[in-house]
Amino acid sequence: MNTVNLDHKMNDKKRTSNWMVAIGVLFLLGFLAVLAQGLRLSGRGPLKKGDPLPAFELSTFDGQTLRTTNLPGKVVVINFWSSWCQPCEQEAAEFELAWKAYKAEDEVVFLGVAYMDIESEAKQFISRYGITYPNGSDLGASISKLFKVRGVPETFIFNRDGTLVHYQYGPFLSKGEIMSIVDPLTE
Repeated sequence: MNTVNLDHKMNDKKRTSNWMVAIGVLFLLGFLAVLAQGLRLSGRGPLKKGDPLPAFELSTFDGQTLRTTNLPGKVVVINFWSSWCQPCEQEAAEFELAWKAYKAEDEVVFLGVAYMDIESEAKQFISRYGITYPNGSDLGASISKLFKVRGVPETFIFNRDGTLVHYQYGPFLSKGEIMSIVDPLTE
């Protein structure tokens, strides 16, 4: 009787072991499929130099609607940021200083796009850093998808012809760094 019970227990353990292996293999295959999809999508990357300015509409926090199709002949600086992003905090004042340097000439447009953020927190961020250039929320991530944004901060600078001339992943360290890219585009 002990031999029968022992055989039965061994068969149960073997069946359980087989199920565990099968579940493990399925989990591994699922993980590899997700990884492959992520690698395929990351291969798309952000816009490249020479790409045109995507057409989009930005509803700003102060109730305006801005359309990139209404900006021909202007240098356009688009900064994707979030209130929870520490590097975004570091560059916020620099963008505001650069914006103020160009504002009177009306040749350069700065647009801030709050990426994956809560509107109330984004508005607090704008207030905290005294940001006066147009900013709006990317509800539904429709704008960030056009730009293939992968994180924040990311900045795209387009010349007067609407061609991407500079892409930066990560913060600008100074107003001078921003202006060194924008100044030649205004001449």
